[in-house]
Amino acid sequence: MPYLMGGYPDLETSRLACEAAADAGASMLELGVPFSDPLADGPAIHAAATEALSAGVTPDDVLGVCEAASARVPVVLMVYANVVLQAGLETYVRRASGAGAAGLIVPDLPHDEAAELRGICDAHGLALVPLAAPTTTPERMAAIGADARGFVYAVALSGITGERDELAPELPAMVERVRAASEVPVAVGFGISTPAQADAVADLADGVIVGSRMVRAAGEGGAPAVAAVVEELAAALR
Repeated sequence: MPYLMGGYPDLETSRLACEAAADAGASMLELGVPFSDPLADGPAIHAAATEALSAGVTPDDVLGVCEAASARVPVVLMVYANVVLQAGLETYVRRASGAGAAGLIVPDLPHDEAAELRGICDAHGLALVPLAAPTTTPERMAAIGADARGFVYAVALSGITGERDELAPELPAMVERVRAASEVPVAVGFGISTPAQADAVADLADGVIVGSRMVRAAGEGGAPAVAAVVEELAAALR
């Protein structure tokens, strides 16, 4: 599952990169909505968000990218809570649904504050995908699992996104904790960039999320570069 930043390096390239990722073998796409204070994002994604915002990219612009991409592959929007709140929960979810989104990931929305948004998403046919981290307590993990929609995003390491040389040694146990708490699929993200890492994660989980490397490829080489990375990673998972 590639992650791409909506509107980066520009709206047209962003749209083409999403379509190229789908055509190259992505089974789902995570599309980021630029935000000025992305607490979960590492340097590559943060810089991409800053550049997109500086160019005037809006949340509605990203929904346009989503609409184009969702004709080829399911799209989950990664959007910070303030963006949703500024639009209004009902309004944002309705617009996302109209743009063909399959779900939302809101990384800075605590699970115990997510019930209202989850209910609105349910009403509009969107999955509010929860995140589980290595630091998630057993009690919180059980609650996350019980309320999970779509899949659980298992954060592979503590901290921010970004490419890493090695996977966290505690990842297998982390994925097992998520599986024990929920009946929906588990996708792992944060720190995955190489074919070997993707293959190792695929042995543990149902989905592999690759972000920083995809965003870097989009910025350096546009849609063809994104397609090449997706093809390389997809080949490792066959």
